[in-house]
Amino acid sequence: MKKIFTLFILFFALANTISAQTKVSGIVVDNSNQPVPYANIVFKGSNTGVVSNEDGRFYIESPDNFTVLMVSFVGFPTKEVKLPKLVNYDFKIVLTEGNSLKEVVIFAGKTSKKNNPALDILRKIWERRRKNGLKMFKQYQFEKYEKVEFDMNTIDSAFMKNKIFKGMEFVFKNVDTSKVTGKTYLPIFINETLSDFYGDNEIKKTKDVVKANKNSGIGSGDGVSVFIKDLYNDFDIYDNYINLFDKSFTSPLSTTGIDVYNYVLADTAFIDNKWCYNIVFYPRRKNELTFKGDFWVNDTTFAIKNINMSVTKSANINWVKEIYIEQEFEVLNDSIFLPTRDYMMSDFALKKKEESKGIYGKRSTLYRNFKFDEKKPEKFFKQEVNFIDNSVYNKSDDFWQENRFEKLNKDEVAIYKMIDTLKTVKKFKQMYNLVSVLGSGYIEFPKLNFDYGPIFSTVGYNEVEGLRLRAGGRTYFGPNDLWRLQGYTAYGFDDNKFKYGISGKWMVNKKNRIILSAGNRRDVEQIGASLTNTNDVLGRSFASSAFFTTGTNGKLTNINLTTVAGEIEPVKNLIFQVGYSYRTLESASPTFSLDYYTDDTFTTTASEVKQAELSLQVEYTPGRKTIGYGVERREVDNQYSRFFVNYTQGYKGFIQSDFKYDKLQIYYKQPIIIGALGRSNLIMELGKTFGKVPLGLLSIVPGNQTYFLIENTFSNLNFYEFVTDEYATFQWEHNFNGKILSRIPFMRKLNLRELVGMRAVYGTVSDENIAINASGLVYKAPVNPYWEYNVGIGNIFKVFRLDCTWRGNYRDVPDGNNFTIKGSFGFYF
Repeated sequence: MKKIFTLFILFFALANTISAQTKVSGIVVDNSNQPVPYANIVFKGSNTGVVSNEDGRFYIESPDNFTVLMVSFVGFPTKEVKLPKLVNYDFKIVLTEGNSLKEVVIFAGKTSKKNNPALDILRKIWERRRKNGLKMFKQYQFEKYEKVEFDMNTIDSAFMKNKIFKGMEFVFKNVDTSKVTGKTYLPIFINETLSDFYGDNEIKKTKDVVKANKNSGIGSGDGVSVFIKDLYNDFDIYDNYINLFDKSFTSPLSTTGIDVYNYVLADTAFIDNKWCYNIVFYPRRKNELTFKGDFWVNDTTFAIKNINMSVTKSANINWVKEIYIEQEFEVLNDSIFLPTRDYMMSDFALKKKEESKGIYGKRSTLYRNFKFDEKKPEKFFKQEVNFIDNSVYNKSDDFWQENRFEKLNKDEVAIYKMIDTLKTVKKFKQMYNLVSVLGSGYIEFPKLNFDYGPIFSTVGYNEVEGLRLRAGGRTYFGPNDLWRLQGYTAYGFDDNKFKYGISGKWMVNKKNRIILSAGNRRDVEQIGASLTNTNDVLGRSFASSAFFTTGTNGKLTNINLTTVAGEIEPVKNLIFQVGYSYRTLESASPTFSLDYYTDDTFTTTASEVKQAELSLQVEYTPGRKTIGYGVERREVDNQYSRFFVNYTQGYKGFIQSDFKYDKLQIYYKQPIIIGALGRSNLIMELGKTFGKVPLGLLSIVPGNQTYFLIENTFSNLNFYEFVTDEYATFQWEHNFNGKILSRIPFMRKLNLRELVGMRAVYGTVSDENIAINASGLVYKAPVNPYWEYNVGIGNIFKVFRLDCTWRGNYRDVPDGNNFTIKGSFGFYF
């Protein structure tokens, strides 16, 4: 998986043999030389057609020879245009207004919501949407063939002659031209999957059983498939919203579509002996997550026969210049239409300019052999925790030739040969390795089965250590290693001390992911940076070594932590862990103290905490997707719910342990997609410590004294501003994805995204814990709930986010921050 992702980034950053017989690119205009958007262009005598874009431009091609184009649009008579030659570029078509469509209401610009026959048809579609296709049956199953291809596009002679490709010129023998955009492209990757798909509408469960998978050699196994599924989610055109690239696009068949689309009844015709209406749709406003295109719908069942649509160029989405979708359905009988073919093409590019280079991502899906109402037991749909069938990825060429739904074309066949050759080129391997380092953060040493890194943690700074240098690494035989060792060492130039951490994990049972782990760490840490604790021995918060901070922070702790743990995953995404830890805590700074009283007379103090703990953790993450089957897995989608419970028991006297107590912590995170209004995230945390403990073992409300946004922290709080042994927090953040700013004319082109949020915390600290405090820090708990609110702008230059945060109360605290501005970087669609 790491390899395919790296290859994708590499060609995206770098970013003519002609196979088709007839090609036409150009523009459709009216008598006034004004562009005609969304006009239908079809080769006469064929089903090959396209729709012009909002600028009236189009590109159409066919492997067959054609001499005439048919061009039509509501309000104009259909025009036959003779082609002077088979290949025509910059072809201009002028439509002349006429009276041939007097019986059809002519719409211009925004269409009316009244007396519009297209809307009458759309309402019929809504009435029958649950009665069409696979949703008519209790159970269904079919065979599926999926083919995904990535291509570099906009390949010109200057690009091919670039010195960076010296020694790799052979790859350009495979340059071709896209039938959708008319741009030249170079195929660089292909992945094929054969599977059996099962669905049960009664229990609302599905299962996709992969029978065979093959790709062009960069990356292998299930990781590639999971990456592709995450990039190209399956969708139902009848749903109100279609999720693509982590964005919710309003479907043209949505019950809310009338408010965001213009609809025009453009044509009627017999298709497969069924009378169908042709409806053209296009957005009412720019910069919204919408499509343009057309669909054919049956006049009695009101089931979609086929649909073609593309995302408008003004849509607020990053790194994607174009998205084009085709879906076709066949008639099973007089009332049932079933999917037969899906096609989706995305043009990934750094800029949306026409001439910018990028990557095409193309997915074709074919369906056949439908069966209905053959019930499977419910346990059939249960997800395997850690199952992999390697034979799926080792099918012979003969198997593929026999079982593919359609043959590969010459370009697709050539990809397999080209990639195998490219991997032997030294310069390509050097570029590949460089991008791999930037993508993963590790420098690979394959001969040693060792990765050095992460390189982004090499340099740090805090007031105790001053400049901090870190070096580390991990064993790496492959993504599915059953065991892994990792460690690091660090040195602070102000405290002149070495630190280190080492850990090991071993998966002793693959089926239920039984994993044993152990580790030890001696380091300087900001222990008040989070409320909910885990047993990650090498985990160290960003706040512990941030280069730039607000105010002074010497409240750091020397920690010596040893952990031993065992975990099991009996059900997919449900993990139980039992762990033991022993830690010593001591202030790392002369300006900060963890002292506590050790006697009832409050005269004797101790500065070091020694504590043994036994913990039980339960984590449930429904909907989480992961890559790999080894001791460590990578997540491919962070939009899932998380429920986490941690019960800890502290022991006194065991290996000189100081305190006896019980602690319960609960964490819950829930993302909520609200269609075109964006996405919300809710986070709640609850915790209570039962027993008498010092400052080092209390629950510190996490502040944030950096200039960067950190999840689960309070932006305007300083470290140790609030101390609790009982707490409840609530966080809410909503990203409108540009819904509001896209309506402001002068801000539309900036594609900014607005965010709002608030955080609140309630907490108390017991009298007995206050009594043993000898640290000099005055305990303050948010008995009157503290809250803060924020307004943010995201997608600044596509990668930057800036938040302004205000305190809602506690505004008279000395050295408190009533207002802060913090930012973050990230790459998001």
